[in-house]
Parts: sequence; C-alpha cells; structure tokens
Amino acid sequence: MAGRAVQPGRLRRRLTVAFVAVAGFSMAALATGSYAMVSRARFADSLSRAATDVRYQLVLAHQFLPLDQTRTANLLDSFEGSGRHVVLVTAQSVTASNVAFRAEPGDRTRSLAATGQVAFERTGRQLVVGGQIPGSTDQLYVVYAEERIYEDLAQLRTAMLASWAAAVLLAALVGRALARRTLEPVGRASEAAHAIAEGLLATRLPVRNRDEFGAWAESFNRMAEALEAKIAALASAQARERRFTADVAHELRTPVTALVAAASMLREHLQALPDTARRPAEIVVSDVVRLRHLVDELLEISRLDAGQELVSARPTELVALLRAIVASRGWQAQAKVEGEAVTVHTDPRRLERVLANLVANAVEHGGAGVHVRVGPGPSVQVSDRGPGIPAEHLPRLFERFYKSDPARGGSGSGLGLAIALENARLLQADLRVESEVGVGTRFQLTLPVTYRLPDGEATVGSAGHGEAHDTFEEGPS
Repeated sequence: MAGRAVQPGRLRRRLTVAFVAVAGFSMAALATGSYAMVSRARFADSLSRAATDVRYQLVLAHQFLPLDQTRTANLLDSFEGSGRHVVLVTAQSVTASNVAFRAEPGDRTRSLAATGQVAFERTGRQLVVGGQIPGSTDQLYVVYAEERIYEDLAQLRTAMLASWAAAVLLAALVGRALARRTLEPVGRASEAAHAIAEGLLATRLPVRNRDEFGAWAESFNRMAEALEAKIAALASAQARERRFTADVAHELRTPVTALVAAASMLREHLQALPDTARRPAEIVVSDVVRLRHLVDELLEISRLDAGQELVSARPTELVALLRAIVASRGWQAQAKVEGEAVTVHTDPRRLERVLANLVANAVEHGGAGVHVRVGPGPSVQVSDRGPGIPAEHLPRLFERFYKSDPARGGSGSGLGLAIALENARLLQADLRVESEVGVGTRFQLTLPVTYRLPDGEATVGSAGHGEAHDTFEEGPS
C-alpha cells in the first residue's frame, strides 16, 4: 500500500508544540545563563581594573597633603585634567571635580573605606571606587562611567533574543518535520486498518526499517494475514452452510410433497379414525404442514443467497395489501390495520412476504394486541403488546434460525424474520425493530420513495425467464 502524508491532527500538533517548548525553554535557559555570566564577567573586570587604578591614584593624592583650600583645588584640577572624575570626601564637605559626575558615596562605602580598604558602589551606570588617602582621614573616590558595558550588554541581549526567536522558529519547522515523519507509520497503519475494515483484506504495511515501527508493521501484517485467513475460512464455511441448506431443501422437497399429499388424505379421514388414533394422526398432519413450511423457507433462503430472486415492481396500495394479508390468513381478530391509503411502486409479492412475516410474528407473540399502521415515509409499523424482547437479543433477531428466548420461541423455524430482512433489502427498504420487556415490540418497515421510469426504460429478466420486469429508482422525497 502506497504511503500518504498523515493529515494534520492533534497528536502532530502536540508533538510539534512539545518539541518547540523544550527547544525554546532550553535556548532561553542557555541564553539567560550566558547573559548572566557575560554580565558578571564584564562588571567584575571593570571593578578589578578600577580597584587597581584607584590604589595608584590614592598614592598620587598623598602628594597634595596636607589639604587646604588651594591644595584641594589643585588635587581636583589635576585629576580632572588627567581624565579622571573624582570625589573628595573630607570631614567638612564632599567635593566633585566635575558636577556631572557627583556620585556621593553612601555611609556603608565610607565606613568600609575608613578601615583602609578599597570600597565601591554602583550608582546608575557609574562605578564609584575609592579609599582613604594614605596619611589622612580624607577619602578620595574615582567615578568610572560604565555606559559602554551597558550598551554592549544591551546589544548582546538583543542578539540573544533574535537568536532565541530564530531557534524557536527552526525548532517549530524541525519539530513539524519530525512529527510528520514519526507519525507517518501511524498514518499508514490507520489507512491500512480502514482499508481492512472496508473489506480490502489483502492490505499490508511496508516494513521499511528494523525499528519499533518496523516491528509494529510486521505484527500488523501478521494480524492482517490471520484475519484474512479467518474470514476466508468463515466465508468458506458460510458458503458450505448455504450449499448444505440448499441441497437439503431440494432433497426434501420431493418426499415432503408426497408426505403433504398423504397428510391431506389423512386429514380428510380424521373423523373416521378411532379415538385412540385420531390424536396421533392430527399431530402427524400438523408436523407435515410445519415441515412443508420449513422446506419452503429453506428453498426461499437458498434462492435469495443465490441471487436468483428478481424484483418486478408495479403500483401497490399498502393499506389494501395489508388488509388482504390479514383477511387471507384469518387474523382479523388479532390484528388491526390503520392508516391512510398510500401507493408505492414496488414488488407486491415481496412486500407481501415481508409484511406477512412481520404480522405473523406479532400475532404469534402478541396475541390479540397487534396494530398495523401505515404512515408517511412511506412506512409500515407492526406493533404488539407481547412480553417484549431483551435488549441483548435485538442485534441478532434477524439472524437465521435465531430465537431470543422460550417466551418468543413459539413453533417457528427462526427463518421468518431473516427472510423478511432479505426481501426488504431487495426492495431497498429499511427494516428496524424496537422492543421493551413487559411493554411489547415494534417493527418498522420504511420503503423508498419511488417513481416509474419513463416508457421504454425497463430491464429484462435473466436468460431462461423470458419476461420483462419494470425497474424502480429512488425519487425525490
């Protein structure tokens, strides 16, 4: 079977989203960690350089001691002239060499510098590093601008965001491709299962790799082969069963015909028989009649299986047909026919067979409470007030020789409803059943809305019949 692309579905989307989520989270974590490490390294390097420089500047500041107003001014001008912005902290004041860089250190920084250590703090985007001038209690702080570091980190952040977005997009494309490739065997298996469900039992999956999907395909193929063999065996057994049924029916037809003739003669002389022999004779006559019905049903089933039954359609009035069925079989006391006259174009003989079997089944199990109603559709409903059928038996009710339970077993062969269903299919009708234990059972036959084909358009029966049969088609409802 040729493989086709798997149609987009929830599983593929979930796999793609999961792949993108993992890739995006991993890239975000990597980018964040990298940014933090670079940022920490840049600021640490800036502080290290500044601390080294400040120690040297403090030694230079020692040359201006003792600090008076003139020496203070010279110190500030000297440092400003060398390109360094400083802040001089004395007991009386805090003086900056450049008002634009007046970063006054905090108390904690001053306290730390007073112990002889180099102290620092960051204010805004400026690094303030300083200490106590040797031989004095005054403190000198150098202000370093870190604007360049912040700009570099901003560019790095932008580059990482762009890289993260590109990586997520790439992950989405790769994830989609991987999900499609990963789910392709699943799609092929789904199509193969659907093909097998449609009856294409020769469907197999290609085994392309020796991975888990390859093992899965091999298992699927073994299952399909076993299923094909099983269905072939069942079909063969069913064919043998149908041939056996047909052979038995044909073999029984001749002796049963003779038995029916003899039983008819026996029935005419029942009253002349002694009392001790009359009852056994009545049983013989009754059983011969049942045997004749069974053989007739078996013959009809075999003809239906062989496809030898033809449909000859003509206008048929449903209510009139139902009343004729009820009257001819003496069911007037048990069954009541209701509904308006509805004419359909169908095979009256086959329709009579279906309806007669449904009404007979209702009369047998429903007693005198049988209602037959012709409704729109057109449809026929046959309902009784019998014991009802348990729900677990309904799916098999139309199977051959199937009887639900002793309450509805009766004396029938179990072929009546199966024959009714086969004839309904020939008429393109729909036959359904509903039942509730203790309430009753209802069969509904829905016929297709039909119309006659134009004159001259007809089908001719198969060779050997020599007669034409009008066809019928579904018309607009």
